[in-house]
Amino acid sequence: MVFKKTIDVQAAVAIAASEAIAAKTQGTFAVGGLMLDQQGNVLQSLHSNVIKHGLIYDPTAHAERQLIDWYFAEVAKGRELPPPSEITIITSLDPCCMCTGAILAAGFNVIAAAPDRDAGVNHSEDAAFAALPERLQAQAAKHFCYPAVLGSSSYARPAAGAAPKSFFIGKTISEPTQALCSLVFEATAESAMERFNADLPVTQLKCPATLPANHRIVRELKKLYPDALAYRCTPQQPDEGLAPFLQQAMARDREQGGEGDAVALLDSFGNLILCMPGRLTQSGIRTAFMETTRAYAQLRYKLMVDATQAQREEVRQYLGHPKDGTFVFAQGPDHSAQSFMNLGAYGSTMEGPLSPQNPAQLQYVRARLPEGELSALCASLPPLYRHVIRIRPTQVADERLIAALA
Repeated sequence: MVFKKTIDVQAAVAIAASEAIAAKTQGTFAVGGLMLDQQGNVLQSLHSNVIKHGLIYDPTAHAERQLIDWYFAEVAKGRELPPPSEITIITSLDPCCMCTGAILAAGFNVIAAAPDRDAGVNHSEDAAFAALPERLQAQAAKHFCYPAVLGSSSYARPAAGAAPKSFFIGKTISEPTQALCSLVFEATAESAMERFNADLPVTQLKCPATLPANHRIVRELKKLYPDALAYRCTPQQPDEGLAPFLQQAMARDREQGGEGDAVALLDSFGNLILCMPGRLTQSGIRTAFMETTRAYAQLRYKLMVDATQAQREEVRQYLGHPKDGTFVFAQGPDHSAQSFMNLGAYGSTMEGPLSPQNPAQLQYVRARLPEGELSALCASLPPLYRHVIRIRPTQVADERLIAALA
């Protein structure tokens, strides 16, 4: 969609709502957003692309995250754009933890329309941002704006958070537009989340290491990550054999602007599927986890989008949902915005309860927070993350793996 300029909060939210409607038509989570500079010029508008053609395309493809990566991609091409501190993201829905972390890490301002009482960073609607670490709470209070919705219906609310930027002449949202943002998301959330539960149960999965080397699944997997299937451990129990793969990715992460993080994905059989670094020189939010979860989802999408039903079932048999495997971070969570984004992105990848048979699905090697602080961080997350998905990062049990990365 092409829009040129708006200096009115209501008009800006209406653009975000129109993007959300486009997302609904696509069959994905109905959320839309746009970027404005300090003169009200619309730099870009986008909607969620988590689902395409009825398939999971990218669990991180929320409107806000995509806008931020678009911004950094344009800057990398040489386009002159204002710094993030002079740009406002308008979103039809309160940002989730992933998008909140991305916004804070990159330094943008945000105006949020409809509340999200399950996954939104302002799920309590008091703009206290209790889900965030303390340092990030203060940052959010300065940059996250929830304009007043004037009226007497259940959609009405007083203004909260930061004030809208001075270039906005109109600074409120109309009740019908607010209702549209809420209702269009509610109309898609359940059906979109069902897509994350369309995979086979773990008992029906097959080991990709048994496939011939020239099989399409193996070829595409090794094209993405040449060392795929080169390591195997007891399921859910990564050991020191994983260390060389993590170390290699950690070195690349440093070369590409990171602090030496890497994330490996092991499948339900203990096979190494991916081990990737971040690409922070390309975008300040392209962390190792964002790269890994996106790459795996898009690999499955590529193999299934133009395939027959039988071929799709084969992909699901050999490349299961990551919730049945194990994500292994080289570096554990901390109080940074990028780490908060990673936890949120992990929640967006799961989009539902973890299996009772795989409670340690999210593991890390090097601890960056005391266990008590990490537990408190997870206990403060919005309801979807702490009650439904029950995010509980756990340090790997193998002491030799920990020592290898120390």
